[in-house]
Amino acid sequence: MIEVEQLSKSYGPREAIKNLSFQIEKGEVVGFLGPNGAGKSTTMNILSCIMPASSGSAKICGYDVFEQALEIRKLIGYLPETPPLYSDMVVYDYLTFAARLRNIPSKKTKLAVDQVIERCSLKEVDGRIIGRLSKGYQQRVGIAQALVHDPDILILDEPTIGLDPIQIIEIRKLIQELSMSHTIILSSHILP
Repeated sequence: MIEVEQLSKSYGPREAIKNLSFQIEKGEVVGFLGPNGAGKSTTMNILSCIMPASSGSAKICGYDVFEQALEIRKLIGYLPETPPLYSDMVVYDYLTFAARLRNIPSKKTKLAVDQVIERCSLKEVDGRIIGRLSKGYQQRVGIAQALVHDPDILILDEPTIGLDPIQIIEIRKLIQELSMSHTIILSSHILP
């Protein structure tokens, strides 16, 4: 499903990633663990077609990350370390907006949004303004936007950062539930 060979990324003289190779099979949950600056987010940004690598190759479901970004973006849902949330929007409206960005047909948008609200346990807050939610609920909204188009692969960068212990447990439980139907890559700088 995901094949990475000799992937490298440099920022001037600084090497963020050097000759990284790995394979991830369908249905696996893989974690990138390391201190800040280890290259976890850089690797995720490359796999998400957000930034190019300096060298090497990466394929997702047979598509080349560097040549077929549009096809790959249909297959992945990405949650960056700082979720791309509009704090003044209502949860339901934001997820509808995210669905439209993902080219979900208008006739299927409501169903897609309703399903992701259910999956991410957001029903009790779907009418509230995102900026007034707890950090844990905001993370759930971020995960929901990554899931709204029902991708095969979820890439979650530091999905529990800044959460309290109870929220961490809740997000880990959600990720475990999602792992039954998605390949998941996640990163952390701390051990679970």
